[in-house]
Amino acid sequence: MRTLGVLLVAVTTSLIPSACLPEAVPCPAIAQAPVVALTVAASYVPTVEAIRLKACQDGTCREADLELMAGSTAVDLGCEPSAGPDGTCSATSSPDGTLTGMLMMDVLTESRIDATATGTSTSGAPLPGRTLSFMPRAEYPYGEHCGKFVTATVLLDADGLRQAP
Repeated sequence: MRTLGVLLVAVTTSLIPSACLPEAVPCPAIAQAPVVALTVAASYVPTVEAIRLKACQDGTCREADLELMAGSTAVDLGCEPSAGPDGTCSATSSPDGTLTGMLMMDVLTESRIDATATGTSTSGAPLPGRTLSFMPRAEYPYGEHCGKFVTATVLLDADGLRQAP
């Protein structure tokens, strides 16, 4: 009987500290695609028929004709005023006049990317080749406990190729 009492005390006291630990914060089950994203500025869109992007990182290069799609921006539609902190909020997307495309990489790291954009104008003439060396951005959108997301986004306009803000 005494052994049973000692066992009961040991089990009970071992559970008390775990009740005081903070609850684990869940992370979203979202996988990041290893892409270099390109946006053609709205002011340059009337000039562009097609874009080819080449990106090299860590000794590996990828190159492809981009499938250009209409870009958009998020428009905040607000929240239900009487719903409190757990209320419903919504947004919608609205075309912004840009074009966007993505180049799939094998892996995307935080090391330098050398990118070259070429293409064809709406008149059929070649667009000027544009090059850029830039560092991808690493962010923790869901907190450091959920891991980092590495993004590589560039903007193409009449002045050239630059890293998107």
